[in-house]
Amino acid sequence: MNSKPKVAIFASGSGSNFQVITDAASAGELHADIVAVVTDKPQAFVVERAKTAGVAVVALRPSDFASKVDYEEAILQELKQLEVEWLVLAGYMRLIGDTLLTAYANRIVNIHPSLLPSFPGKDAIGQALAHGVKVTGVTVHYVDAGMDTGPILSQQAVEVVEGNREQTEHRIHAVEHELYTKTLQQLWMPTASASQGRLNKKL
Repeated sequence: MNSKPKVAIFASGSGSNFQVITDAASAGELHADIVAVVTDKPQAFVVERAKTAGVAVVALRPSDFASKVDYEEAILQELKQLEVEWLVLAGYMRLIGDTLLTAYANRIVNIHPSLLPSFPGKDAIGQALAHGVKVTGVTVHYVDAGMDTGPILSQQAVEVVEGNREQTEHRIHAVEHELYTKTLQQLWMPTASASQGRLNKKL
């Protein structure tokens, strides 16, 4: 069996998806070695989660760098030292730039709380509620230079709780935690269909 891919998880907030992914990897349910957390917010709770899990932390403030290129070059050097092979975005609130896109072409994955291409960008849940849709969902996709425009790996629908953002978010997060791990497992297992470049959508 092939060795497990070394993975860095990018996050800007509490890191609930980081926790689920890391726990799955530790339990042998996910074919991956989670070696780093990258965050643009050194005070984010995901840093504490990473320390508890014994995962390396790369915490760099973009404002400390002259440009986005310099910021991503600093991240890239850290990733190279850790021999990171895949980047997994889990609540990372910045667009990935050319530096990392080039270094990790077709090896960056993101999760988004909508059925893309509907409601890309920030506050997808708020967008869905504002439009009065009955069904939204979760999408796992490859990252490209656009805003949530990369090829879709998997999707799952979620019914909106009318007029209740909190309950809708709870439903979406529950699906995120299950779908992300399942999709990554299909992507990284040596016998998976990842070579086909696209997983079946789950609608």
